[in-house]
Amino acid sequence: MRGLVVRTTGSWYTVRTDGGALLDCKVKGSFRLKGIRSTNPVAVGDRVSVVPGADGQTALIDGIEDRRNYIIRKASNLSKQSHIIAANVDMAALIVTIAHPETSTTFIDRFLASAEAYRVPVLLVFNKADLYGPEEQRLLEQTMALYQGIGYTCLSCSAETGSGIDALRAELTGRTTLLSGNSGVGKSTLLNLLVPDAEAKTAEISAAHDSGMHTTTFSQMYFMAEGGSLIDTPGIKGFGTFDMEPEEVSHYFREIFRTSENCRFGNCTHTHEPGCAVLEAVANGTIAETRFASYLSMLEDKEEGKYRSAF
Repeated sequence: MRGLVVRTTGSWYTVRTDGGALLDCKVKGSFRLKGIRSTNPVAVGDRVSVVPGADGQTALIDGIEDRRNYIIRKASNLSKQSHIIAANVDMAALIVTIAHPETSTTFIDRFLASAEAYRVPVLLVFNKADLYGPEEQRLLEQTMALYQGIGYTCLSCSAETGSGIDALRAELTGRTTLLSGNSGVGKSTLLNLLVPDAEAKTAEISAAHDSGMHTTTFSQMYFMAEGGSLIDTPGIKGFGTFDMEPEEVSHYFREIFRTSENCRFGNCTHTHEPGCAVLEAVANGTIAETRFASYLSMLEDKEEGKYRSAF
């Protein structure tokens, strides 16, 4: 029997069979994916084969079909393992906020780089536009212009007022999309607007820390009435990149990779070399300093072999 993984809780997996039944499943034995050291061998979005149990309600997952892609991050327990966020997605929608709370550009850039590495297109969704004053609105416009200039699609919306939701819905319809972002950016509220019967929990922003409280404790796929599906995941505070060699990091920053074609040396690291076109572009403002700083921080991760848990 075959099916689609639509929910994971860490130890149990809910599989929707091709016949439409929902089965609670465990992973058979010490089943692990070939070549991937992962804390979760099965992820939402996986196509799997299952062996039903005698009770007809539970089953064992005994195989995974080849993935066309996945998006992954370093496990948060500082181990050398990864955590697969979702598999077989058409797109990732990264929900970010300029303020209340502020999403750092370092977090955005690390997410984008990882998505580039695993060939997952990203839609940047700037939420809570209704809360921004004139200065924050200018920063919103500047930040959107930065990422649009690099080649990413950006949308501004407000889950509170409904502004921009129709445009967001149009981008998501017909696709399997991973929803991700820091805690507190309004991801669950957006999900409830897009899939009214999702009944995702929401929480007030912590007034003391102006940061979100984790309200989603598992990953789950929701199906849109218009067609397509959304994979909701727990809010994450840091994004540790996984399994990138230092010389590969620049490949996942689009504008750095394009500019590097003009560097004097083919093995240029873009940190100190003479004739480096990237350093020149940073100096003249063609490449944003924030993007270059994110690139350097990822190189530092590789050099020191550590996971930067907060940004």
